[in-house]
Amino acid sequence: MKAVIQRVQQASVKVNGEVISSINRGILVLLGITSTDNQDDINWLSKKITNLRIFNDENDVMNLSLKDVKGDALVVSQFTLMASTKKGNRPSYIKAANPDIAIPLYKDFIQTFQDLLGKKIGTGQFGADMKIELVNDGPVTIIIDTEFKQ
Repeated sequence: MKAVIQRVQQASVKVNGEVISSINRGILVLLGITSTDNQDDINWLSKKITNLRIFNDENDVMNLSLKDVKGDALVVSQFTLMASTKKGNRPSYIKAANPDIAIPLYKDFIQTFQDLLGKKIGTGQFGADMKIELVNDGPVTIIIDTEFKQ
């Protein structure tokens, strides 16, 4: 799994011109899933994101987690994160999981993340043409790949 985490003041996702999910202060997570991802990846990544200290404390130092600030979260599937650009100019998405594998993993990630965070999170619509609006706060953008678990 690969996640792009953006600290936001607000974010929303639209499908067919209709807002299906929106959040206030928190994080937007763009999530890419491979066919080799499993529950261990879900558990590790969910815990890492929940406890990632990217919010400012009273001294304006990034020392607080999403859970600490009781922030919101929005998770959107994005298979293009798994793009390989090694050859030519057209990205290959061969590493991206097929929907029959990716959808259950996406749903499991959402449930695990919600359980750790202790609150409902917003989601995109898997496979839909989504329009995402956000106000990036900082900007703070972190990329995490479970392949390396660092």
